[in-house]
Amino acid sequence: MNQNKKLLEVENLTLQFDTDEGRITAVDNVSFSVAPGEVLGLVGESGSGKSVTAKSLMKLNPGNAIYSPETKIKLHLEDRSVDIMQLKSSKEMLVARGGSISMIFQEPMASFAPAITIGDQMVEQLLIHTDYSVVKAKKYSIEMLDRVGISDPDQRFKQYAFELSGGMRQRAMIAMALSTKPKLLIADEPTTALDVTIQLQVIELMKDLVKEFGMGILFITHDLGVIAQTADRVAVMYLGKLIEQGPVRDVIRNPSHPYTQGLIAALPKLDDLDAPLVAVAGDIPSPLERPSGCVFHTRCPVHLGGQCRSMVPDFSSVATGHAVACHLIDVSNVQQQKVAVS
Repeated sequence: MNQNKKLLEVENLTLQFDTDEGRITAVDNVSFSVAPGEVLGLVGESGSGKSVTAKSLMKLNPGNAIYSPETKIKLHLEDRSVDIMQLKSSKEMLVARGGSISMIFQEPMASFAPAITIGDQMVEQLLIHTDYSVVKAKKYSIEMLDRVGISDPDQRFKQYAFELSGGMRQRAMIAMALSTKPKLLIADEPTTALDVTIQLQVIELMKDLVKEFGMGILFITHDLGVIAQTADRVAVMYLGKLIEQGPVRDVIRNPSHPYTQGLIAALPKLDDLDAPLVAVAGDIPSPLERPSGCVFHTRCPVHLGGQCRSMVPDFSSVATGHAVACHLIDVSNVQQQKVAVS
């Protein structure tokens, strides 16, 4: 993994939706990058804006989506850089929709056409994105179904999505997403609907594919346990804002934002099974009632009052590669500086 080279760069991503209730902000000034061969975990509760962010990378959000003029999404390939926000026609978008970027969706049945066999759909996308013949596309599709651990892939190739179990459908979708050998794989809650055994197999498969193809992965989940096993870096999202980013072990061992601390405190403790589960207090606000200042202040157990209610916190570095957007960090840094001076 080459951290100096960037495969994907997202800068100032701000996305709003026009609705009957008014214009709402779903993603607010989000910036991150993914390197080749790197797995970036994007975590947060439902409603945090994770999936909307992921769909923005392929411009798959609905027609009422409005991107800010400052939004920049750059995909750096071997021979060129692609400014995704400047792509207009369906033909231009092929590079970001199934070509150099593929996406595994949370619900496989929403991804497969119910009246077309799994095999026909896999072959069709290969004919669009590669120079394969029909015969070669069929052979390669069956190989990919076998590669993701689907038994009797020749038979599954001829079946429809509703004829497969949930775990098999998820594997088939992964096979389909990987068959074009994308540079970036977006995995949106790919293990949520699977049992623990299948979850582990899918995670190991994705790790192997990162090593083999050197692809970058944006792994979206609400499960920090899965992220701990999978990601190199993690970005924590809350109500459309990134609030903490850093190496996954550093963030999990030394969470600095109160929200991240709350998410980790909510995880079951295997070494103390009698310990009560501690949920993050309150509920995530509606985007229609977006709090001013720090968006987490309405649920924060340690907020500073007026400063947190009125001022949006900037990112502060707490360790190498580990940054947090929280006024508490700013106050702590100032206090440490005062001690050092005295």
